[in-house]
Amino acid sequence: MALNTTAEAPIPVGEVSRLIGGWIERLGAVWVEGQITQLSRRPGAGVVFLTLRDPSHDISIPVTCFRGVFEKVADVVGEGARVVLYAKPEWYGPRGTLSLRATEIRPVGMGELLARLEQLKRTLAAEGLFALDRKRPVPFLPQLIGLVTGRASAAERDVRENARLRWPAVRFEVRNVPVQGASAVPRIIEAVRALDAHPEVDVIIVARGGGSVEDLLPFSDERLVRTVAECGTPVVSAIGHEPDTPLLDLVADLRASTPTDAAKRVVPDVREELARVQQVRDRALRVIRGLLDREERGLTAALSRPSMAAPYRMVDERAAEVADRADRGRRALRHALERADADLAHTLARVVALSPAATLRRGYAVLQHQDGGVVRAADDVSPGEELRARVAEGGFTVRVADRPAGRPVAD
Repeated sequence: MALNTTAEAPIPVGEVSRLIGGWIERLGAVWVEGQITQLSRRPGAGVVFLTLRDPSHDISIPVTCFRGVFEKVADVVGEGARVVLYAKPEWYGPRGTLSLRATEIRPVGMGELLARLEQLKRTLAAEGLFALDRKRPVPFLPQLIGLVTGRASAAERDVRENARLRWPAVRFEVRNVPVQGASAVPRIIEAVRALDAHPEVDVIIVARGGGSVEDLLPFSDERLVRTVAECGTPVVSAIGHEPDTPLLDLVADLRASTPTDAAKRVVPDVREELARVQQVRDRALRVIRGLLDREERGLTAALSRPSMAAPYRMVDERAAEVADRADRGRRALRHALERADADLAHTLARVVALSPAATLRRGYAVLQHQDGGVVRAADDVSPGEELRARVAEGGFTVRVADRPAGRPVAD
């Protein structure tokens, strides 16, 4: 229950310490896992002092145990070892400090570590952190490379030297951090986050040389794996050698077998790129030359055609053909006109020969009634009727007289 205190009615420091001790006392003994970072075995002392640290967090707590408890594992446990111990939290009131009193210490064996890593691997894989579709491509030519590695380490030297041999203008933003030990994980996480937030960093390389499984454990830490999965910048893992496969390799966007391999896979080789450019130029030149040769042959073939070699030949041929047809047309028209003229002359001659005027000129006359009607028979006239007689050179009037035969005749 919360204490009822006020500025006018505070409680003493000793009471606060006593109450904290009571709360901690009720916690009871617990099993705790961590890494030993400090170990003190004073000669003749019956108590061993050590510091237990959480590898994933920047938290540590002092531990004490009787010498007899520690001697059972002294041959296999030292600074840097991971252990599981059974301890009871203790609060030292006069100094206000918390510690653990261990009654049993067990070293974490390699098999147990690997089993835990395998379990963590399955858990993270089930969450999709290792899925291929979430991996981002590494830029072809990064302008600034973020490098997280140990200070003055062989891994840093391998990455930088090989990168500069391939592309002399490459630039690095280096974060030197511990790559093993209790402080490695938080420092690596801090460096990765800082480089991910850097606006000019195009890719991040996390590099470390080879080592034992225990030395590479920080790179299988769950907190580091999740940090890399959250990065917006592509991350390249270059941890240890080819057989080493920390969990960072699985979550990273690109896994390099060694730091040297990371430099080769992140930075293009200027000589190879120049050779590729030259190959492309040569190929393009061959294509262009082939195209020009093909077009030149086509142009030559086109120019050799009669229509191009003598472009007016067709016009001349058509002009001659038009002239010939015009001449034929004129001859045909003249012949038709001549034939029509001859036909007309023949027709005119027949008409003239058969016309009444020609008959009149031969001495014949045409008798017409006063109304202009032609006398065709003797019965058409009456005695005493005046008729008009038309001859070749004019006409005159005649009168019909009676004759003894009873048929009227003209006077």
